[in-house]
Amino acid sequence: MEAVAVEYQSSDGLKLKGDHYGDPANPPLIFLHGGGQTRHSWGEAAVGVAKAGWHVINMDSRGHGESDWCPQTNYEVEAFVDDLKVVLNSLDTKPVIVGASKGGIVALAAACMDESLLRGIVLVDVTPRLEPAGVGRILDFMRAKSDGFDSLEEAADTIASYTKRERTKNLEGLRKNLRETPEGRFIWHWDPHLIGGEFQSSIQQRCLRLLDDAVDVTIPTLLVRGAQSDVVSAEGVEEFREAVKHAEYIDVAEASHMVAGDQNTVFSDAVIDFIERL
Repeated sequence: MEAVAVEYQSSDGLKLKGDHYGDPANPPLIFLHGGGQTRHSWGEAAVGVAKAGWHVINMDSRGHGESDWCPQTNYEVEAFVDDLKVVLNSLDTKPVIVGASKGGIVALAAACMDESLLRGIVLVDVTPRLEPAGVGRILDFMRAKSDGFDSLEEAADTIASYTKRERTKNLEGLRKNLRETPEGRFIWHWDPHLIGGEFQSSIQQRCLRLLDDAVDVTIPTLLVRGAQSDVVSAEGVEEFREAVKHAEYIDVAEASHMVAGDQNTVFSDAVIDFIERL
């Protein structure tokens, strides 16, 4: 299934880019990736959901991928929610939002602000309570090679060491998550301001406030956790399920924080099962 490029403009003038899959007449579903990722991190999940009969919108969030970096470095949760609303305003019907990590925080925040805009949400390895050690490990990885890589091979080796997965053979696919500088180095496809200490602290504080707001969420909700995740703990899951009592929950074996990347088929099947019952 071929992707169709799409572009939106945020309220503060940023170009937000993404892909559409499937028939626009089908019910809409929006994928929101995690911090430091791009829309390509969803792998075949976006295509799989579109083949199941949904109109999939897969976005690069501000500061990531092919979307613009914000000159004012506004990467607060509310800014991402405002960007999401731009996409929502282009639709004729309410969408399901599938958000991983940061994208899940945005999905939950949007539901807490006005759940009438959404049909349902899927939170992928994220709850309002995030484990500091797991978040710190991710940030350490993001900061470790801020100056980039000499080659795609070096980038592939670094990612394989971090994820403890087999080194990718698809170097051209990896290129989608990197930018090549005029000097021939490959740097990450996100704004370095996203890993600043002040920004990360504000995200953590915003997450904790979400737990109080989440008790009012009534739309269908699915929480998908990687069983080996060090970002979301069993206690964090229990705390969230106590607040959002109707939420469904799936623990994906042999998956870490990167659930869609670790177990794409299992993840896609779980999402499709959930949305087909809406």
